[in-house]
Amino acid sequence: MAAHRPVEWVQAVVSRFDEQLPIKTGQQNTHTKVSTEHNKECLINISKYKFSLVISGLTTILKNVNNMVRIFGEAAEKNLYLSQLIILDTLEKCLAGQPKDTMRLDETMLVKQLLPEICHFLHTCREGNQHAAELRNSASGVLFSLSCNNFNAVFSRISTRLQELTVCSEDNVDVHDIELLQYINVDCAKLKRLLKETAFKFKALKKVAQLAVINSLEKAFWNWVENYPDEFTKLYQIPQTDMAECAEKLFDLVDGFAESTKRKAAVWPLQIILLILCPEIIQDISKDVVDENNMNKKLFLDSLRKALAGHGGSRQLTESAAIACVKLCKASTYINWEDNSVIFLLVQSMVVDLKNLLFNPSKPFSRGSQPADVDLMIDCLVSCFRISPHNNQHFKICLAQNSPSTFHYVLVNSLHRIITNSALDWWPKIDAVYCHSVELRNMFGETLHKAVQGCGAHPAIRMAPSLTFKEK
Repeated sequence: MAAHRPVEWVQAVVSRFDEQLPIKTGQQNTHTKVSTEHNKECLINISKYKFSLVISGLTTILKNVNNMVRIFGEAAEKNLYLSQLIILDTLEKCLAGQPKDTMRLDETMLVKQLLPEICHFLHTCREGNQHAAELRNSASGVLFSLSCNNFNAVFSRISTRLQELTVCSEDNVDVHDIELLQYINVDCAKLKRLLKETAFKFKALKKVAQLAVINSLEKAFWNWVENYPDEFTKLYQIPQTDMAECAEKLFDLVDGFAESTKRKAAVWPLQIILLILCPEIIQDISKDVVDENNMNKKLFLDSLRKALAGHGGSRQLTESAAIACVKLCKASTYINWEDNSVIFLLVQSMVVDLKNLLFNPSKPFSRGSQPADVDLMIDCLVSCFRISPHNNQHFKICLAQNSPSTFHYVLVNSLHRIITNSALDWWPKIDAVYCHSVELRNMFGETLHKAVQGCGAHPAIRMAPSLTFKEK
């Protein structure tokens, strides 16, 4: 049948996959889980040869599942979410193996049918639902894979929304499609297109849309750096004039947008990213005499330093300066010291104040969101280690028994990242901190003691199966 009637055969496999989803069969047991996994692997393999048929079939199944309205009871809801996760994971793996010679007609099909269904998860997943984060993460993975070979289709949707937001009323601002920027696959050429497009339309956008662009573009930058680190490294070996021109234009537009303290706090993290994309401007503003066109960039860096040192006159600006400087430190680790020493001098001019702000045991840094603060501290600790592995005073602070337990958690997660993520040749290895092994062992012993018994001024830590930090 597979040889003589391929369409019917593929449809039969798709139907079997659909029929054995938890939403159709009820609670899964070992047998049904194995069967579902087998069906999934079959479709992934078939998609390498009959890509359009498989993607079309999976899209139809996803749409039907999303449209189910008569879902009652906790068990039924769980089966619904599990089914959605299975479909999304299968789609992501099929798209990741998409043949390079897929026809343009297939791209149109993908956009018209699949993209709206994926956006459904990114835009409407209910906060607080235990499965919402999983669904959003899985959907973002599908969008990332979809955009690898179908970037034009996704870009067109974003561009169209940007255009609509230049003429809509203040009461009708839907920025969901702009937020797709956060999840797509972006290489150097694609990033330039995004920067050029947003710079062209930024000034005409409503404020809400401008803020969405500011937040989403920064995440697009990190998608580029983390997935194509060699391209970013090359930017500091051979500066790209067209990239710098787009980044500088957007920097100036965003600088004009930042009229108030609140707006400055919102845009500083993106501004430092845009400045990083302009190596020659960073070179110029490090001199005593600065080109007049770059004076606003020098003033921006001066404002960052003042706010970081606590002289910015606003807690909002101090917090934003901390975020921006951590991003500067993180980005600098993707640049070889030999390629551009100026950006490292810029880092050194801020890093002491940054560490004093984030790792002060007597006054822990807090923006009211512990997970976000912890992520920021981990990024800072890992970046500082990669920049200067033997200058580890901040490690000692985190190891101290009288430091907050959050510091201990940040240290352990930072060490884990250093061990498991060493993508670039010049990143130092974990053996640089072996000298602290005794202190680290003592810290674990003390933490275990507190977890079991609870003691002193430290709150008891509830044991959890993951690395998630929890306090009673």
